[in-house]
Amino acid sequence: MINDIIKETKDKMKASLHVYEQDLQGIRGSRASTALVDRLMVSYYGQDTELRQLATISTPEAMQILIRPYDKSAVKSIEKAIQTANLGIHPNVDGDVIRLNMPALTRERRQDLVKFLHKRMEDARVAMRNIRRAANDDLKDFEKEGMISEDELERGEEEVQKLTDQYISQIEELGKIKEKEIMEV
Repeated sequence: MINDIIKETKDKMKASLHVYEQDLQGIRGSRASTALVDRLMVSYYGQDTELRQLATISTPEAMQILIRPYDKSAVKSIEKAIQTANLGIHPNVDGDVIRLNMPALTRERRQDLVKFLHKRMEDARVAMRNIRRAANDDLKDFEKEGMISEDELERGEEEVQKLTDQYISQIEELGKIKEKEIMEV
């Protein structure tokens, strides 16, 4: 029973960490990254669709993203989605491709990105702590119902805490790497 809770907790924490990693990819660093736009929602024939399903996205140069739609009629919709996403990048339509030339990051913009990064890190830590609380609540319920002993409750809580510490340290590590990437000139 305790092992089931531990496994479930680990799976939830792993999923939460994965979401955090994807968030980090969307935060702009010193180089252009396709992750900045690949999950952008585009209104395509009245249906919201992720940009990566509508186009090939590449980085031909360090500071440029090239979007090549599979359907040429989607160019206008993609351009509009990029403008409304407020990424701070103006899309340049060149026939049937869209080029996003990344402006150099100013010191102020880097600091803003780092603040945003710290907020995302804290959100991820809070998510881990919420998962821990839910697992501990389940363990306490099992103990109240007499399904596990007090010692087993204590052992389970220790296991959950170890998992929490492990995943929070991974969040911190990924955040430090991303912060270094953002501050790199």
